[in-house]
Amino acid sequence: MKIEQFVDKGLAHYAYAILNEKTGEIVLVDPARDPQPYYDYAEQHNAKIVGVIETHPHADFVSSHLEIHEKTGATIYAHSLVGADYPHTAFDEGDVLEIGEIKLKSLHTPGHSPDSISVVLEQEGKDIAVFTGDTLFIGDVGRPDLRESAGNVTAKREELARQMYHSTRGKLMKLDDAVLVYPAHGAGSLCGKGLSSANSSTIGAEKRSNYALQDMSEDQFVKVLTEDQPFIPKYFGYDVGLNKQGAPSYQPSLDKVKRLEKNHKPSGGALIVDSRSEKVFKKGHLEGAINIQNGGKFETWLGSIVGPNERYYLIAETEDELNDLIQKASKIGYELLIEGAFVQTEAGKEKSAEMNVAEFRENQDQFTIVDVRNVSEVKGGKFFSNSINIPLPELRERAREIPTDKPVVVHCAAGYRSAAGSSIVEAALPNTKVLDLSEAVNDFK
Repeated sequence: MKIEQFVDKGLAHYAYAILNEKTGEIVLVDPARDPQPYYDYAEQHNAKIVGVIETHPHADFVSSHLEIHEKTGATIYAHSLVGADYPHTAFDEGDVLEIGEIKLKSLHTPGHSPDSISVVLEQEGKDIAVFTGDTLFIGDVGRPDLRESAGNVTAKREELARQMYHSTRGKLMKLDDAVLVYPAHGAGSLCGKGLSSANSSTIGAEKRSNYALQDMSEDQFVKVLTEDQPFIPKYFGYDVGLNKQGAPSYQPSLDKVKRLEKNHKPSGGALIVDSRSEKVFKKGHLEGAINIQNGGKFETWLGSIVGPNERYYLIAETEDELNDLIQKASKIGYELLIEGAFVQTEAGKEKSAEMNVAEFRENQDQFTIVDVRNVSEVKGGKFFSNSINIPLPELRERAREIPTDKPVVVHCAAGYRSAAGSSIVEAALPNTKVLDLSEAVNDFK
């Protein structure tokens, strides 16, 4: 028996292949949008994918479960509360999937969502591992506030937090200390607030070190779990729905994205996402464009700034980058929202003002300072005492709250988000000078 972990660093997502070498059968757990790595793995081991387990309808990425079923005939397993619209077999509390001598046992572990399951792997009568989805992470548990208005079954955060208390203590913590823990996410995921960078653990290690598994009352647990959770990206509810339905096949969906000629000119008022570097963007961009630079978290910020009910144009510096960005957008189902994608080589008519850091340092009171970091980050301390905090995901809706009697300086923690933030404010306040503090913010910490 082999367990293979597949890592998507951008979304801090872990998928798994459980291989029975004797029978040549594979069961996947929580596969990502692109199914090719799993097909390659099956081919390398001369094995067949016979099952796909969805621990819950994921909010932060789109799964390939339906496509894999359609291509391989693999059975999809999900809890009956998911209300899945795709062909599936219910995998509820006590249900067992056998592949040879390996047993995969379903535990209903609500808390992150009402329909969450954890999957215990038993071999030769002994529990070896548990695939915990978004219920138990390394150093954390899943946030309980994503299903208040999404999914087949909705629940308030306090209710789910209470369910998480009982799922952890009544089920997961009762497993043997030696049982390996394989979660669906690691550090950098927005599905929790304090995930470790470790990609696996044991039940015993988590009982010793995970804050959420320490001795406390149910009410204390609810308070701890519901406070200081990160922001909820705009796309999360959309992905829950898309995963409940089953996403369109990956490559055909990429192929359907409309490619436009180089230096295309969208009509006025169009929503434009320009992924070029902030230096190139500032020298000349299209009116109203939002500068979400191509980087490790592009898809997260795309889905946090652009809503799932909006269509957008996507700009890149090269064809290779454009292909890369469309693939990143597809990980959250946002390739379906692209109005057109094109390469921009010409400088647009709109130019951004240049930041004079020395002048700002000497005369900070002559600027309105906007901090686009998250609320939890600002709680940890402001960089400028007189700054206004509007988190980046809220900035398009709230930019007009910013006073316009002085030049506006936008900053974040390191410079990536302020590029997007300053471009949003610049478009919203066209008669105000808007400046990006960018990486120079590091000199003010």
